[in-house]
Amino acid sequence: MLTIDNLHATVADKPILKGLSLTINPGEVHAIMGPNGAGKSTLGYTLGGRPGYEVTGGSVSFMGQDLLALEPHERAAAGLFLGFQYPVEIPGVSFVQFLREALNAQRKARGEAPLSGGEFLKLAREQAALLKMDMDMLKRPVNVGFSGGEKKRAEMVQMGILNPSLAVLDETDSGLDIDALRVVGEGINAIMRAKNQDGTGKSVLLITHYQRLLDYVKPDFVHVLAGGRIVKSGGPELALALEEQGYEAVTA
Repeated sequence: MLTIDNLHATVADKPILKGLSLTINPGEVHAIMGPNGAGKSTLGYTLGGRPGYEVTGGSVSFMGQDLLALEPHERAAAGLFLGFQYPVEIPGVSFVQFLREALNAQRKARGEAPLSGGEFLKLAREQAALLKMDMDMLKRPVNVGFSGGEKKRAEMVQMGILNPSLAVLDETDSGLDIDALRVVGEGINAIMRAKNQDGTGKSVLLITHYQRLLDYVKPDFVHVLAGGRIVKSGGPELALALEEQGYEAVTA
């Protein structure tokens, strides 16, 4: 599904990613952990195509396409979703309308018919229920007046509606209390259980500082990113070891 080969990237001419390689197969959950400044968020933004993140070497293949040759909206239409550490507020724009326009734009890019208002509202209610979110919240402007936890729930509702093949989630656990963490984790799992149109399983790349989200979203693989590259990989037990020993044990 996703193959990253020797990826190098800079931000403001400063090298951040320095030869990162990673393969994610359909249906797999991968967790990226690492100290501050290691390049975790840079990896997510580079995959999403955020301006200012310049790829200087390497390649990224996604669903058989050259991901780096696609514009951000084309990456989204191809099935890539990027969840932000700090979801932005968009005053004056209804969340429901924003989500419907985003979904139908992606459907148009894939040659699919748009959803009617009624069809979309049915889908939105189903996804909001998975995240225990009141539909009235989605009638408000995008993220305006939302708490940190509400923003993350709303973003997971967005992910469920857009139904990506691969979700790259940048510190989705940031700002969540214990109850919200459980709800968001269960929501991610529910979305993961759906299949792609070709029958393959959905995949997730979780970028996180802490092991706690991994109690709910069980990873197949855990990777430690340090100095712009992956320095160690393992199973879920690696996250537990990092929680106990810290990153110095594997990055020193």
